[in-house]
Amino acid sequence: MIPGFVDSHNHLVFAGDRSAEFAARVAGEPYSAGGIATTVAATREASEEELEANLVRLLGEAERSGTTTFEIKTGYGLTLDDELRALRIINRHTEESTLMAAHVVPPEYLDNPDGYVDLVIEEIIPAAAGQAKWIDVFCEEGAFTVEQAERIITAGKGHGLRPRLHANQLTAGGALQLAARTGCVSADHATFASDEDLAALAAAGTVVTLLPGVEFSTRQPYPDARRYFAAGATVAIASDCNPGSCFTNSIPFCIAVAVRDMRFTVDQAVWAATAGGARALDRADIGRLTVGARADFSILDAPSYRHLAYRPGVQLIAKVYRAGEQIAANQPAS
Repeated sequence: MIPGFVDSHNHLVFAGDRSAEFAARVAGEPYSAGGIATTVAATREASEEELEANLVRLLGEAERSGTTTFEIKTGYGLTLDDELRALRIINRHTEESTLMAAHVVPPEYLDNPDGYVDLVIEEIIPAAAGQAKWIDVFCEEGAFTVEQAERIITAGKGHGLRPRLHANQLTAGGALQLAARTGCVSADHATFASDEDLAALAAAGTVVTLLPGVEFSTRQPYPDARRYFAAGATVAIASDCNPGSCFTNSIPFCIAVAVRDMRFTVDQAVWAATAGGARALDRADIGRLTVGARADFSILDAPSYRHLAYRPGVQLIAKVYRAGEQIAANQPAS
C-alpha cells in the first residue's frame, strides 16, 4: 500500500491532437511554446460537453494509475468566456482549480501582448475570483516576461488567488527568482535552475515541482535532482499532462523517469509524487498515510514500492481508494 499520488500540475481541458508535433520532436525538431496556439483554436471550437468528456477520460486513466488528487489549469481558451467555461468544467471534478489565462499570448493579441496582459488583469482575473483557487503564468521566452508575469501574479493575489508559476522550462531566465519573491507555493518545471535560484526557492519555502515526462517528451535536459535536494528545496513530481509537451498522466511512469534520468532515489521519487505533491498544493490531508489524513491510497500488485521504478511501463496498481472508497481497479487477466 502507498499513499495516493498527488498530481499537482495538469492541463486537461483542451481539444485537438498534436501527435504530429510530437512525432516531429522525436525526429529532432526542438520544442517551443508556440504550439499552444494550435490547441487554443481547437479548444475554442469545441463544445463544453466535448471538453468535459475528454477531461473525464483523462482523469479516469490517471485514477487507474494511482492518482487521487488533481490540480487542473485553464489556459487553452484565452478569452474571458473560454477561460470561465474551463473553470466551470474543472470545478465539477476537483477543488484544485487554476486560472492560467496567461499561458501564451493569443493570436489576436500577437501585435499587442501588453494589451492581453491588461485584459487578463482587468477582466479575466476579477471574473474568475471565487471560481479559481490558484493563479499561474507561463514566464518564458515566447510566453510572458518577468515583468508581465509579476503584474499578473500581483493582480491574482489581490483577488484572493494563490500564486504558482511555470518557471525556467526552456531558458535560464528570472522566473524562479520571481516565484520566490512573490511567494509562489510552487514553481513548476524549473529545468534550468542556478544555485542562486535554488537557494532563493528554499528560503522562500516555494516547492519545486519537477516534470519528468516533459523532459522525456521534449528532449530537454534532465535536471539533476541531487542539486535541488542539496540546496534544501522541497521537491514534488507531477505529470503536466497536456497535448503538446507531455501527453502522459501516469505518475508511475514519471517516477521511473525521475529515478533513471533525474537521479532521484526511489524513496525520494515516491515521496515527491505523494507528500511533495501535497506540499505543492499546500495540503496536509493528502499525500500521506497517517492519522488525520484523508484515506487516499493504492494497493500495489508488487512485493515493494520500489517496483514502480524497477518495472517501468508495467501496470502495478491493483486498486485505488479515495477517502476510503474504491475509485479504480486493474484486475489481472483471468
